[in-house]
Amino acid sequence: MNIELLNKINEEVQAGKFGVLCTVTSESGSTPRSRGASMWVRPDGSIAGTIGGGLIEYEAIQEALQLMNSGEASRTWHKSLTERDGMACGGSADVYMETIGRCDELVIFGGGHVGRAVAELGAFAGFRVTVWDERPEFANDEHIPWARNIACPIDKIYENGITLHERSYVVIMTRGHALDAEAVTVTDKKPGAYYGMIGSRSKIATVRKMLLERGVSEEHLDRIYQPIGLPIKAETPNEIAVSAMAEIIAVKYGADIKRLRG
Repeated sequence: MNIELLNKINEEVQAGKFGVLCTVTSESGSTPRSRGASMWVRPDGSIAGTIGGGLIEYEAIQEALQLMNSGEASRTWHKSLTERDGMACGGSADVYMETIGRCDELVIFGGGHVGRAVAELGAFAGFRVTVWDERPEFANDEHIPWARNIACPIDKIYENGITLHERSYVVIMTRGHALDAEAVTVTDKKPGAYYGMIGSRSKIATVRKMLLERGVSEEHLDRIYQPIGLPIKAETPNEIAVSAMAEIIAVKYGADIKRLRG
């Protein structure tokens, strides 16, 4: 990797951005670039550096974008060039792809009073914060200035910029039981360091039964901390936010949650 590309990646990561670093780790036959060639792929598909252009580079960019959306940290991608690809001489390459710059991200489903309080406290604690609500009047920069706000139908969240990954801390506290259930459904089988849902034990039991009947995996339901937060008898939105963020921080640092929950 040349120093200009290294400096560019460092500059963007320091600015809070992330991307995928693609490096050719092995090659044989007729390929555009040799081992060590590197390219930086951003979430919008733009690049810095090159691994040689052409078909390999184009397909590597698509693979890097898939890696970002999957939430995985890394993967190795193999490409063999054939006559079918317009490369009569053949050749192949392995490209190691690594996501760089992702930080701890708090993803909040629900921009109401409690969601807003959690967003503020999460930002104060150093998390990158994303808030989703289907109502634009709740998910906007004026109402929640500490977060990236996304307002769209819940089944369109991934098309509108939400990406769940291994450092995502997901909080579900929407305006009602039915929407909470939808949030649980759309996050099934997605990666994440933490999932928590607000609500009474009776509400959670009802939602769980409904979701199992709907086909949501039991594994996903079992990993959700319910009810969310450490048991400090919180009542107000700000108190509930303290309870929730205390639990999230405890999970982040590997504390004994069972002991803390009593």
